[in-house]
Amino acid sequence: MMSASLDGAGQAAADRAEGAADDDAEAARARPKKAPNAFRTISEVADELHIPQHVLRFWETKFPQVKPLKRGGGRRYYRPDDIALLRRISDLLYIQGYTIKGVQRLLREGGGKLSDDIPPAAPEEREEAEAEAAQANPELPIPGLARPAVAGEKPARARAEGDTERLRAVLTHTLRELEALRALLP
Repeated sequence: MMSASLDGAGQAAADRAEGAADDDAEAARARPKKAPNAFRTISEVADELHIPQHVLRFWETKFPQVKPLKRGGGRRYYRPDDIALLRRISDLLYIQGYTIKGVQRLLREGGGKLSDDIPPAAPEEREEAEAEAAQANPELPIPGLARPAVAGEKPARARAEGDTERLRAVLTHTLRELEALRALLP
């Protein structure tokens, strides 16, 4: 239920937004499920595998075995085999700790297929994959914390101990500011 403090126009807008959300949920429920062997769009595959669409497009450039059918306007349609391969690539990259080059090597060695019994990546490859991921997704600095490591500095683990205390202080200060702002609200 909406707050009584909204004026008539605000209440009407809130009701429309609530109704639109209900319509979206209803449409999703009413949409028939696709057959297991049906082709899927890139958005359906991205949702199913929890991988952004741009990553799927990038993987197409790195793994020639992933070849979705392309229709007019460049729309991609993935076959069930493509989706299974993407799921396996995702597992090897994100769970097993392989690099893109490592997965490419496994595909070459397996004749374009990835077996289900591939062991986790070796520690050296895991470190390389972590460095690759850190380069692709650099952490955003939190104000009040030390800057990211630069070559030649002490290891991250040693810096982390000091960062924990600084983070606790920054978060405590932020919490106090938020509580002060809450007190200002009607």
